[in-house]
Amino acid sequence: MGTFSLAAATVVGKPLYLHCLYSHFLLPSSPLLHFNPSYQRNSPNRKSPAVTGACSSVTAKPSSELRRKSGRSDSGHDDKLRALRELFSKPGVGVDAYIIPSQDAHQSEFIAECYMRRAYISGFTGSAGTVVVTRDKAALWTDGRYFLQAEKQLSSSWILMRAGNIGVPTTAEWLNDVLDPGCKVGIDPFLFSFDAAEELREDLSKKNHELVLLYNTNLVDEIWKQSRPKPPSGQVRLHNLKYAGVDVSLKLSALRSHLTDAGCTAIVISRLDEIAWLLNLRGDDVPHSPVMYAYMVVEIDGAKLFIDGHKVTAEVMNHLLAAGVELKPYESILDTVENLALEGACLWIDASSVNAAIVNTFKSVCDEHSGNLRNRKKYNAETHATINGKFSDGPTGVYRSSPLAVAKAVKNEAEIEGMRNSHLRDAAALAEFWAWLEDEILKGATITEVEIADQLLEFRSKQDGFMDTSFDTISASGANGAIIHYKPEPESCSVVDVKNLFLLDSGAQYVDGTTDITRTVHFGEPTAWEKECFTRVLQGHIALDQAVFPENTPGFVLDAFARASLWKVGLDYRHGTGHGVGAALNVHEGPQSISFRFGNMTPLQKGMIVSNEPGYYEDHAFGIRIENLLCVREMETPNRFGGIGYLGFERLTFVPIQSKLVYLSLLSMAEIHWLNDYHGQVWQKVSPLVEGSARQWLWKNTRPLVQQ
Repeated sequence: MGTFSLAAATVVGKPLYLHCLYSHFLLPSSPLLHFNPSYQRNSPNRKSPAVTGACSSVTAKPSSELRRKSGRSDSGHDDKLRALRELFSKPGVGVDAYIIPSQDAHQSEFIAECYMRRAYISGFTGSAGTVVVTRDKAALWTDGRYFLQAEKQLSSSWILMRAGNIGVPTTAEWLNDVLDPGCKVGIDPFLFSFDAAEELREDLSKKNHELVLLYNTNLVDEIWKQSRPKPPSGQVRLHNLKYAGVDVSLKLSALRSHLTDAGCTAIVISRLDEIAWLLNLRGDDVPHSPVMYAYMVVEIDGAKLFIDGHKVTAEVMNHLLAAGVELKPYESILDTVENLALEGACLWIDASSVNAAIVNTFKSVCDEHSGNLRNRKKYNAETHATINGKFSDGPTGVYRSSPLAVAKAVKNEAEIEGMRNSHLRDAAALAEFWAWLEDEILKGATITEVEIADQLLEFRSKQDGFMDTSFDTISASGANGAIIHYKPEPESCSVVDVKNLFLLDSGAQYVDGTTDITRTVHFGEPTAWEKECFTRVLQGHIALDQAVFPENTPGFVLDAFARASLWKVGLDYRHGTGHGVGAALNVHEGPQSISFRFGNMTPLQKGMIVSNEPGYYEDHAFGIRIENLLCVREMETPNRFGGIGYLGFERLTFVPIQSKLVYLSLLSMAEIHWLNDYHGQVWQKVSPLVEGSARQWLWKNTRPLVQQ
């Protein structure tokens, strides 16, 4: 429990309402890779890559070379920057710089189109990034997944900051360097968590800069105007109890027990997937994520859902009333939080997810009460008077991580069974897809990356319970595979052929589960180097799949398992190895992860679902990734050192791994046995679900390998 302050921040506009503009692994990566140019492999046919797997430069510079080759014009985004800067001097604004994050008011990774402000102002469409605009400079920070994409999409007016590389400053460090001391930096407080805003304020104060919270306006929205997409308005649906596993009343009861144990009287919930999970509801407000825009306040004796009432059907309304949940307008969240403070509530706040506007609304009343209480204590001390023998403690905030994060991440049996079933149907769709694609390519058909993604969607949409994709399909041929979160566009995508590696990372939302799978294949003859890189990635995938570890082990401890084979020859990759996955919810889910970022101490627990996706990428050459989803399970071990249990993984994904790309001489007998056993399970589980050419393809691609 702790207290935080934004006392030195300037607040512009009284936070009494939410304006109408607030009507989603790999988690962000910070690569620290350094390729040794003197490293040479001893394998025959080794070709030295023209560009190494890590960025060769860590200096900030305009990223326009690739864009100039495509003939892209910079004028549109230059006009937007000029219009934005003109607002800096507007009455009621008065800033020298403005920060535009990727998130919406709920810190979502995927967001509705109307909230894609960073993409609108910069032209960069990756899911992670932060823009900073001063009166004469514009810079974008993004992580290693998006370096190449940002190079292509940013105009020459922009500076690309490769976040995490040595020598690249943070946004606050850069502002402290380029601004004269004593400047004002503006943000929209609805788009920053309270923790993020506090950290930013503290960092900027080192150069006497002031953080200005612009409550009543978002500067990007002012220049976006009529062309801005409308807020989503789709209807909310019930998530069937046979998939949810636990009814709403039991979930609310468990949450209230947490409140009581912490001495709290209420909690404010902001994350969209937590609200959807708690209420057994799903929506379609956000692409790829079955959630709806809403806030929630749960008290000991009641609960309120803040949502656009037009989205709530009669069936959903009855469902909410039966659980004791009251409906409130989405825009009234600040009024309710202010009233909670006036009523003396002890409010549980996850300051890492609840936005600064909400937290500051509550804190302002708390601070006012504290000031009044000090004055009353002083007066009564002088007159020797008391009020009923004591003073009221007044409203207080308890700052802790949301208790719903882990509760949602630890899946119950119904959720796990739904994930198993949806993955098998997904595997059937993929078998049909791969059989079709391989046949088309070998016949010499001309097929683009976009056409492949569209065709995959067609195969998936025929499966029972299909709802949506779980993220934009990464259909990447050759050099595009090195762009870790590449998104093909019709006007610029590549043709898939027999000469290059092809990486396909895709997933689906089903009524009973969420899938995420990556396979890398070659339709011709891969080079020796491509085969070695693929095999080393496979070895890392196998090592993590087979890991057995003590209870209470955080995910970062396992990350090295997946990298060790690459590390042996001086290679690595720029992203985490695994992210949490929701059950018919967000494809990227916390708090668990498997990553080199050792700050996440969340232990892996039975029932959590994580991805296993090591990779290797050579810029402007190729990309390799192999991804399955895993469910954490208890393991039977002959010993229990320290009296604790041990955990391992159950595989959820069953799709063949292309044997053509495997160097058998690099694999141990145990690794060959793993691959053969995996393919045996794929055939056993998936073959009853397919027929014809798909079944023939599945048979051919699950035959056991034999060590020569």
